[in-house]
Amino acid sequence: MAVIKSALEVALERTGSVKSDKTGIGQYEAKQRGKRLANEYLAGGKPLEEGLKVCPREELAAFRQGCFDMLIAQLGLPALKEDAPRIETLGRGLQTLIADQRFTGLVKQFNQIIAQYLAEIDQYDEAIKQQYAPKLRQKEEELARRLGRQVKLDPFQDPEFTAFYNQNIDALKANYQAIVDQVREQAQSLFRG
Repeated sequence: MAVIKSALEVALERTGSVKSDKTGIGQYEAKQRGKRLANEYLAGGKPLEEGLKVCPREELAAFRQGCFDMLIAQLGLPALKEDAPRIETLGRGLQTLIADQRFTGLVKQFNQIIAQYLAEIDQYDEAIKQQYAPKLRQKEEELARRLGRQVKLDPFQDPEFTAFYNQNIDALKANYQAIVDQVREQAQSLFRG
């Protein structure tokens, strides 16, 4: 007579040859802890050095990789002036992970370039508005004639202005994005090296 096996016994037989990879799991978890620490660091919490000191030696490479992955993913052009300090913090975090003088100099240059970018964005913004002002006044006058009362338009309400504005700002951003990409590539190269 055949022996009837429970589902658990069948599953155990089938998975009996599968070995758990404790080192792989440990490395994955260390990488995730590194990402969490980098996130906390960016939020103004724990310093990276503190987390690196307490990480077990066998997990340190994966932990550092997790920190690096999180920080390098955040490297980009600031949307607002208020984002500049966050980018400086990001640079200091990357410097902690990439203990190389070349990168330290690169971070200083990058911070200067970000300041220049923010200043240029302001200049472009004003220049674009001034350049478009006569056309906007013309549209306001035309609307005033049609409606019989004064009309004040916000330039961003005009689709033509918005397209013109975005085209010019996007061209400026593209120039600076190339610099961000170079910094990201050099950081990855120095981190691996």
